Amino acid sequence: MQRDNCVNRNLSFEEKKQKRQEASRPILDAFWSWVEKTSAMHTTNEKLTEALTYSTNQKKYLETFMEDGRIPISNNWCETNIKPFAPARRAWLFADTPKGTRTNAVLYTIVETARANELDVYEYLKYLLEEMPNDDYLQDPEVLDKYLPCSAELPEQYRLKTRYKKCLKR
Repeated sequence: MQRDNCVNRNLSFEEKKQKRQEASRPILDAFWSWVEKTSAMHTTNEKLTEALTYSTNQKKYLETFMEDGRIPISNNWCETNIKPFAPARRAWLFADTPKGTRTNAVLYTIVETARANELDVYEYLKYLLEEMPNDDYLQDPEVLDKYLPCSAELPEQYRLKTRYKKCLKR
């Protein structure tokens, strides 16, 4: 599945959608045919029945990637990025209130979005903490746009020169 991202990286979204229709539609049709036939059979296997029911109920969501070439064919990238979150939960035991939990989520989102945009996370956070208090973003929330990790206005010095700095590798 990761292959789709590598091989088709330079295709337009419409071309990706077309390729998916050609390659994945026959596989999906065969799968749904199998689900339908297997669901019609009597079985005492509760787990299989549960899985077939789940698949049938989620069919439109499981096929969403076929409708839009912008949707990744796999969620591997997302899974890789959230993997460190699970072990870090232990370090966040102080987040025993909704406000603490929300704060953790916001900070984690900022860090991961900075990483996704290939920013030096430490320098970017330092920049935010030094510069944002000087702007009147409460009166004019659009001022915050220039601080977003994807902003073209973000100074170049906060972008990584190489794909990842040594300290950011996993």
